[in-house]
Amino acid sequence: MIVNRYLTRRPILAAGKELREIALQLTKSNEKDFTKILDDWQIKWQNFLKEKTVNPLTNKWNYTHKRIRSAYRSLKTNSPYLFTYQKYPELKMSNTCNSIDGSNTTLKNLLRIHRGMNRENRYKMICQILRKKAPEN
Repeated sequence: MIVNRYLTRRPILAAGKELREIALQLTKSNEKDFTKILDDWQIKWQNFLKEKTVNPLTNKWNYTHKRIRSAYRSLKTNSPYLFTYQKYPELKMSNTCNSIDGSNTTLKNLLRIHRGMNRENRYKMICQILRKKAPEN
């Protein structure tokens, strides 16, 4: 979703199109292959990513393609966490968060209904919903 936010669903520039294709391969890839593809993309487009634009009024510069840079940086910095489901196969985690989103909505609605609860009781309620035992104080 972060990559979609920065690149849109139909990027115009070739670097953006390639980066979006790489991001779409995320659920079908493993960490080693994904990192390799991402590094290869960065090497190919490194001069493009370094392009700067100078504002003639202030004489300050900004990166020309900051949205593509932001999308790349997001993938690069979060890559250790994107493959957690592969590191712990015994947990049988999904490779996307789609199944979690429905659960989060239920929790948020319950918390909204009971918004007067203190933090401790709120935590106990969440633990009960998730069928975990709250730790004793």
